[in-house]
Amino acid sequence: MAASNQSNDELIREEKPPTINNNLLPFYSYWKKEKAPREVKQYYSKNGHLKLIKSLSIEICTNVDQCHNLWHEFNQNRTLFDTWEFRQAFFDSYNPDLHFILLKNNEENVALLPLQYEQEYNRYAWFGSPWQEESGFFVKDPLFIPLLLGISPTPLYLNAIDKEALIWAKDLIDFAADDPKFILNLSNIQSLDDFFHSLKKKRRYNLKRDVKHIESQLPQIVINNFSDFDKLVELNIKRFQQKGEDTDWEDPRRIMTFRHVLRLGLMKKSFQVRMISVYINNKLAACDLIALYKKCYYGLKCGYDVANFPGIGNFMNYFEIKDALSLNMKKMDFLEIDYGWKNKWFEEVPLFKYEKDYNSDSIVD
Repeated sequence: MAASNQSNDELIREEKPPTINNNLLPFYSYWKKEKAPREVKQYYSKNGHLKLIKSLSIEICTNVDQCHNLWHEFNQNRTLFDTWEFRQAFFDSYNPDLHFILLKNNEENVALLPLQYEQEYNRYAWFGSPWQEESGFFVKDPLFIPLLLGISPTPLYLNAIDKEALIWAKDLIDFAADDPKFILNLSNIQSLDDFFHSLKKKRRYNLKRDVKHIESQLPQIVINNFSDFDKLVELNIKRFQQKGEDTDWEDPRRIMTFRHVLRLGLMKKSFQVRMISVYINNKLAACDLIALYKKCYYGLKCGYDVANFPGIGNFMNYFEIKDALSLNMKKMDFLEIDYGWKNKWFEEVPLFKYEKDYNSDSIVD
């Protein structure tokens, strides 16, 4: 979209903010025309924020270097998903269009909504794809969150939003519950016995039973044999086929993504990677890809031969808790979606989503 021959007024009349660089649009004019909820507009009018709103401008950033700089200006690097490198792995593999919405006044940048446009799904989503978790809003003040969402393009799908990001905005914006994620806080767990004692009697029995069953087969545990990555993918695809379900590994771009994750993790620019392989009778029974970031142990991807080695999933959970403790980790992150087992062992953490002219229930990523 060429913008050189258009006035600001003409640009404002576009259906959504134009995907252009180096064009500042007066926020107030666009805000008046935008179909933001009436209660949101009334809140800002009644609470003396019109002067603030009239001082703001919008800039749409699509250049990767500029977006990179803005990301680092606002980002607080709380989790693995906050790192540019981890999200870059997805961006490089899927090649969506960047659409970072920047709010600024005459003095500084005040808010950033880092989006990408995914043509395949005809939607705007978080930079890095909906695979990211605990996403938050990049704002100097929570006051800017409804303003960002009010001028955001459509269809818009923002998933896995951190509950802390909603403390102020939830009274003005309708956020819906998303699939929860699951964690294990290790700060009060000094040993595996501490973890066992935290479980109900039946679950403790089942876990110990499965661990003994696998240990009786004399498993060989190999750390950081990253050449097992292809086997991890094969095991995962085969397991989902056995259950009659699809897996994201069937998309070659997802395989490429995690090859990038491996490469970036081995470079140790921001996070590290770790791989745990379990062989039984010279056959790969399980393989997990782990990321380490700020004392958190992330279980990213796994492949298990459950058909030939029943109980291997529980054994891997057991071993990785022991592994995380040996590395002095403070938390384990088992990611979003329960898959019918995570809630039995780990703490549930709520996540939220925001949809604008979009129905995620009809889409399968």
